Amino acid sequence: MGRRFGWLWAAYSVSALGTYLAFDAFSVIAVIALHAGSAEVALLAATGPAVGAVAAVPLGPWVEFRRKRPVMMAMDLIRFAALLTVPAAYALGALGLGQLLLVSVIVAAADITFNAASGAFLKALVPAGRLLTANTRFESANWTALILGPPLGGAAIGLFGPATTVAANAVSFLLSALGIRAVGGGEPRPAPQDVPRLRAADLLDGWRHILSSPALRPLFLNSLAGNALIMVAVPPLAVLMLGPLGFAPWQYGLAFAVPCLGGLLGARIARPLVARYGQWRVLRTASVLRAVWPVGLAFVGPGVPGLLLVMVLEFGVITCSGVYSPVSATRRLEHTPDGRVARTLSAWSITGKATTAAMTALWGLLAGLTGPRTAIALAGVLLLATPLLLLRETATARPSPATVPPSPDGSRPSR
Repeated sequence: MGRRFGWLWAAYSVSALGTYLAFDAFSVIAVIALHAGSAEVALLAATGPAVGAVAAVPLGPWVEFRRKRPVMMAMDLIRFAALLTVPAAYALGALGLGQLLLVSVIVAAADITFNAASGAFLKALVPAGRLLTANTRFESANWTALILGPPLGGAAIGLFGPATTVAANAVSFLLSALGIRAVGGGEPRPAPQDVPRLRAADLLDGWRHILSSPALRPLFLNSLAGNALIMVAVPPLAVLMLGPLGFAPWQYGLAFAVPCLGGLLGARIARPLVARYGQWRVLRTASVLRAVWPVGLAFVGPGVPGLLLVMVLEFGVITCSGVYSPVSATRRLEHTPDGRVARTLSAWSITGKATTAAMTALWGLLAGLTGPRTAIALAGVLLLATPLLLLRETATARPSPATVPPSPDGSRPSR
């Protein structure tokens, strides 16, 4: 894959580890340091990402016509500076909920902008035949960080205080910026806009491309519905396990940490599966298989059998997601023209975050009215219908031979 990709992969890995070290750190700080109640913690968890997603709407078109590597470095440095204010204010006794909300908004907007720029940069950096290999390596790094980060972060909070992991996350973005700088190499200036200023219509270009593309539209709708319905079951499952079923917090954490090994397995087998069965068949099969597991979470009972059931079901979901995610990311890049990548990825990310936030809030109300088991079961049943969005691939949705060129010797690309 080359030295330049190696630096990009290292930058991604260190920032992912920092992010998961600080997993849910703002909620922990709000409870421990600011003595916030449930309503304030929920406000912090939902408002920051939602407002950040709205703030990122004009940034996709803006990124499209800029060199991507400087944008990525700038977003890393913005996140570094914003996050560093939290431990600084905590040390001075000046930290408040308003500052946590503001930092959460800034980080969320910078996350979306970084991801839009990095997708476009990756497509320019890596040969088309190696995009799936690159995405599976990013997916493996992400699941590894998720396995290691939260336990290490919890230990760091216990030993050094609640702001420690936020400081570590800030430093990880600084290291990421340095890694992206080390990627080096030239980057051509994007073609200038036809008009001198950003127009209101330009803000919708990403959505127009997705919804008009026979290749991307079903994948977009499947991803939105599938990811949201998987995530909405997490809060009621936490209430069920930590409340009526009597699981200890460490057991709850273990129930989700161990299955993350399935993410590594899924990322590892994604590329051989695509090489053997084809991209669309793998996406469709992974979509079906990840949909069949979550409904079983409604039948979780107490004790060791219940804990093992959660682990098995989550392992199945996460393994299938580990296959689905890098193949989906590769398909997005393959079917998006170079001049639209940042806008398309920005629109995709904004819609995904907003949809998941809205549905999570709705399912919270539903769980309060009907109970957690009913809410979990309904999400699982609806999830079973999401593979219908990927019934078949039309001829116009298939990439042309020029889109995914073979390696110079005509063979399949190797890892």
